[in-house]
Amino acid sequence: MAVILDAVLGEPRRFHPLVGFGNWASWLEQGLNTGKRWQGILAVILAVSPFVFFAWLLSEIWIIAVVLLYIAIAPRSLSEHAWAVQSNLNDLDAARQQVSKIVSRDTKNLDAQGITRATIESVLENGSDAIFAAIFWYLLAGLPGLVLYRLINTLDALWGYRNQRFQQFGWAAARLDDVLNLIPARLTALSYACVGNFATAIQSWYKQASSWYSPNAGPVMAAGAGALQVTLGESAHYHGQIKNRPILGTGNPPIANDIGRAVRLIHRALGLWLVIIVLGEWIIA
Repeated sequence: MAVILDAVLGEPRRFHPLVGFGNWASWLEQGLNTGKRWQGILAVILAVSPFVFFAWLLSEIWIIAVVLLYIAIAPRSLSEHAWAVQSNLNDLDAARQQVSKIVSRDTKNLDAQGITRATIESVLENGSDAIFAAIFWYLLAGLPGLVLYRLINTLDALWGYRNQRFQQFGWAAARLDDVLNLIPARLTALSYACVGNFATAIQSWYKQASSWYSPNAGPVMAAGAGALQVTLGESAHYHGQIKNRPILGTGNPPIANDIGRAVRLIHRALGLWLVIIVLGEWIIA
């Protein structure tokens, strides 16, 4: 039901709960952050625990579970952002503006191939974070697990930077996000392999994932690139500095149509998960 709601309604346009949570997290960070690791740990506890507690209290109300899971996942929003980039690739300034909404790298000097690569990388990685990991934690730990995961993932996006301001304060949020994504990321990578080119996905995952700077994004993006039979990675600009990244996947650099292929890969993987969930529930029942 949550997936159907997302397909019909898309992401909430106004009063999104995660935006409100982001404001709450920013207020905590401004009041607590003086560059100490223990302050980041305390901030995570204060930011997350009330909402997880309320989720536990309300976990038996099925309509609330449907609504919160609908809010937590974002397959339609992810697809819409990707299509917006692809449809604007004939106008690089417009395409750069669109891709800047879904990536953290500098986009002002990206050419068409760089925009395409950045978009596909975002689709693959956010497919894991914004769809499959949320579903995994809901299945494993119910509504409290879903809320805990989504809020920690949001805190990592807000605080998980390796700069002077967040190096120590954001440590707890970043490490918790790594732990919570450890299994879902690998299930996502396997899903991409199952609905794409299986052999090249598994081969890319096995040979290339460990070279990536993120222990969870590595398997997801390597398997996704292999499933699509394109190459991702290479150097990118972040906050004015060049980050040399290894090449992931196999084949040629991606072209504009590969953005649509990446979106369809996500949709097929989500369909696979839904089939497995329904069959599992039927067998258990």
